[in-house]
Amino acid sequence: MSLLVKVCGLSEEQHVNAAIDAGAGAVGFVFAESVRSITPARAAEICGNVPAYVRRVAVMLHPTNEEWRDVLRNFDPDILQTDAEDFKSLDVPGTVDCWPVYREGRARPDTDGVYVYEGPKSGRGEVVDWSNAANFAACGRLILAGGLAEHNIALAVSTTRPYGVDVSSGVEIALGQKSSELIQEFVIAATAAGKDV
Repeated sequence: MSLLVKVCGLSEEQHVNAAIDAGAGAVGFVFAESVRSITPARAAEICGNVPAYVRRVAVMLHPTNEEWRDVLRNFDPDILQTDAEDFKSLDVPGTVDCWPVYREGRARPDTDGVYVYEGPKSGRGEVVDWSNAANFAACGRLILAGGLAEHNIALAVSTTRPYGVDVSSGVEIALGQKSSELIQEFVIAATAAGKDV
């Protein structure tokens, strides 16, 4: 199975298209307090050309059920990604997949499905301990996040052997400002790295 590559924190259609054209399997949109936050309506607008085989991910952080329902109504994502404990209080329909986030230093994943492994705080470009992530990868299908970029993705993938990788700040030219060129370089490099493991 090929490595899943997710480009997160998108807010412009050109960057969504760049990710898809390069071969990303998922595109993420942040509905939480962040320089990368976007409204559900805007996310839906810039996803007009996203093909069905590319997963559209709603990225949240400790949302109320009403906040989540607003995203569901106005964006209709394929996947909800938020901290693992958040799902206990959210009404997620069976049509939406769940990607719980397990943070470094916390409990081991309690799942055999897809989950995201990242540092204590999202969106700060903090690299996690890849050797520790490799131990976690024995549980379910780990998507590695945190501080990934074109220059370190090959080593990250060879060390952790993840199911997927998730990039955001590593494809920005300034805080919150994505670059189509950096997106394409990362996706291509990650895809190549995935073929070597």
